[in-house]
Amino acid sequence: MTPSCSSSSPALVPVLLAMLLGPALASEIVGGRPAQPHAWPFMVSLQRRGGHFCGATLIAPNFVMSAAHCVDGLNFRSVVAVLGAHDLGQREPTRQTFAIQRVFETGFNPQRLLNDIVILQLNGSATINSNVQVARLPAQNQGVGSGVRCLAMGWGQLGTTRPPPRILQELNVTVVTTLCRRANVCTLVPRRQAGICFGDSGGPLVCNGLVQGIDSFIRGGCGSGFYPDAFAPVAQFADWINSIIQRGDHRPSPHPRDPASRTL
Repeated sequence: MTPSCSSSSPALVPVLLAMLLGPALASEIVGGRPAQPHAWPFMVSLQRRGGHFCGATLIAPNFVMSAAHCVDGLNFRSVVAVLGAHDLGQREPTRQTFAIQRVFETGFNPQRLLNDIVILQLNGSATINSNVQVARLPAQNQGVGSGVRCLAMGWGQLGTTRPPPRILQELNVTVVTTLCRRANVCTLVPRRQAGICFGDSGGPLVCNGLVQGIDSFIRGGCGSGFYPDAFAPVAQFADWINSIIQRGDHRPSPHPRDPASRTL
C-alpha cells in the first residue's frame, strides 16, 4: 500500500525509524491472494493526491474507521475516502468518494501505538448497495479468542521490494496471544511467512463476520513468521464507536480540547 512512504509524506521518518528500532506501521499484505470483486463491500481506500495510503472500514453510511496513525499529523481535508473500490487502477463505476468532515480519536499514543483507532465522519452519506455496505462490529468487550481464523485485507505491497497491487488482497490469519500485548489483537499465518507490513494501515481484520481489528503494526519484518502482526482491538472501543455514530451531525462542534473528539 503506497504513498505513505513517498518523500512528501510526513509519516516517512517515523516509518523508517520504526523499521530500524521497533514496531513498524502496518500493513502490506504479503503472501495473500486477490479478493473477489466487492467481496468485502465495507472496505475503504483512504487517498491523498489520488493515491491510496491507508485502508479503512465503513461502519455507518457517513462514518469510516481506520488507524489513528494513518491521519496523525495530516490535514484531514487532504484525505478522501473511496468506497466501492476493487481495482485501484481502473475508473470503477461502483465507487463513491467523500471528503472528511470531522476526526474523532480516543487517547491515541503515537509512541506506543496504543488506542490506534480513529473515526472519520464523511461529508455525506454513502448509498448502500451490493458494492458498498456497512460492516458488522462486535459488542463492547466481545473480543476474539486465540486460535480463531480471521481474514486480513488491503491494497498493500506484495513484498517489501515489490510494488503495490491494483487489486484488493486478502489473507487468512490465525489469532494468537503469544508475544502479543493485551492492548492488541494479534495474528500469525501458521507455517509460512505471510502477513501485513509497513506502509499502509487501517484495514479491517474480519473474524466470524465481525470486524475485530484495525491493522496497526508489525515487528521483525514483513511476514516474519515469528512475531505476530498487531491490530487495534475494535471490541474494546465498541461503546465509544457507537456513541460517535449516534451523535452524527446532531452534536455541536467539539471544543478544541475535547479529548474524545479532537479535530486534527
